[in-house]
Amino acid sequence: MIMLVGPVGAGKTSLLNALQQNCRKADKTQSICFTDGAIDTPGEYAQIPRFYSALMVTAAEAKVVLIVQDATDFRMALPPGFAAMFSRPVVGVVTKLDAPGADREKAKLRLMQAGIKEPIFYVSAHTGTGLSELSEYLSERGCK
Repeated sequence: MIMLVGPVGAGKTSLLNALQQNCRKADKTQSICFTDGAIDTPGEYAQIPRFYSALMVTAAEAKVVLIVQDATDFRMALPPGFAAMFSRPVVGVVTKLDAPGADREKAKLRLMQAGIKEPIFYVSAHTGTGLSELSEYLSERGCK
């Protein structure tokens, strides 16, 4: 099982739909949602410290935590060292590579500031770029 965490609008649900080859339109995630081997979390849980405990407890159900960063959003949405709160392996995923103004390096920097180490995957849920590499990585860890 994987758990997706990241700020509002990072593309967590779209990424999950793409990984699961689900053609559903991504709607705003209102609460922690368990679906087909994955846990989708609302962006507010990553941005509001009072929800961190819910993320930490829920992560115990996951084999891998994916922290998602939008390649067009350069705000510091997650605090420094954010990834260290998880007791599971944490992987960075940069989304929206196909969007105008996407900057892989700035997005990678934001993930690194949040405490992510390699690997970091670069994907587009809309074009499929990078999804096979991420899927293969997750399969090797028993997440599919």
